[in-house]
Amino acid sequence: MQTIQKYYRVDRREICFLRFIFEAYDGIAILTTIDSGSGFVVLHISPGCEEDVEMVLQDLKKEIMIEPVAFKKGVKC
Repeated sequence: MQTIQKYYRVDRREICFLRFIFEAYDGIAILTTIDSGSGFVVLHISPGCEEDVEMVLQDLKKEIMIEPVAFKKGVKC
């Protein structure tokens, strides 16, 4: 199955918390850390779950820093 990848910069202290949140929503997305020092992560979103992931992110943004970033082949923009 092909996933949709979206890249974010988050508060690095919250990476584990975010991973656990998405694990709790069984199957909608998997969070992978790209650079823990900078807080760069990628969400591998299951097809059809984009709206659910966006709702979770919007709610979490009220409490922690989460911002989308452009990321191409090892070059952070």
